Amino acid sequence: MEIVAYLKPTCGWSNGVRAIFRKYQLEYTDKDIINDPSNYEEMVRLSGQPLSPCVMIDGVMLADVSGEEVEQYMLSNELVKANDVQPDVPTNAACSDEEHARQRSQAIRFF
Repeated sequence: MEIVAYLKPTCGWSNGVRAIFRKYQLEYTDKDIINDPSNYEEMVRLSGQPLSPCVMIDGVMLADVSGEEVEQYMLSNELVKANDVQPDVPTNAACSDEEHARQRSQAIRFF
């Protein structure tokens, strides 16, 4: 299975998608849409919309999805088999207020 995920480095939704890939031990390409504008442009071009996360699985684009939705897609299309492994982070949630505050407090360097 070829998986390309257009994700933010720190985002509850993006981390939920990553957690699903870990749950099923799937290899994927993680394209950072924040620090690489060309990845963001590619995501918008391929998905037809600007919201993330977006995940392409074997040429099928899942746009603006949660980890839970990615898992449901893979299970319903028999791309993975259900297992009892629990994801290590929420798969259907934004960042908490505490996470947003921590991100705002980090220094930003412009080069």
